[in-house]
Amino acid sequence: MLQNQSQRFQLPGRIRIVNKYVTNRLLRVFVKLSLGPFALLRHIGRRSGKPYETVIWVWPLGEGFVIALTYGPKVDWYHNLSAAGGGEVLWHNRAYAVGKPEPIDLEAALPAFPAFLRPLFRRAGMRFVWMKFVEPAQRPSVPRS
Repeated sequence: MLQNQSQRFQLPGRIRIVNKYVTNRLLRVFVKLSLGPFALLRHIGRRSGKPYETVIWVWPLGEGFVIALTYGPKVDWYHNLSAAGGGEVLWHNRAYAVGKPEPIDLEAALPAFPAFLRPLFRRAGMRFVWMKFVEPAQRPSVPRS
């Protein structure tokens, strides 16, 4: 049990760095095979202007995707999408233009997830964002690598 319910779950920074440079490259295989929640998030660097691709897990909900912020909101993709007003998600061999990530309440996000994950997310106090599908003309252009 969490000692302080105000604490929120967040993976350690070292794991994030390993995932960014090693695991994400390996997980691209799952994105290409269209398996499960694996998706490729395309975004533009807010300072560099360079295109980036990040492997994430997304779950469809309504007219958008829900993403669990397993590393918290201080990750590059989150800041880049917020600054640019959106990006693109490649999920199950289909590209979706998405708008700026918006925080979403835990109870509103949970229906998007498999039943076995919901109690874990509740207990951990996980944070989530929702990205609405937008028309391609409504979001910044994201060059493909």
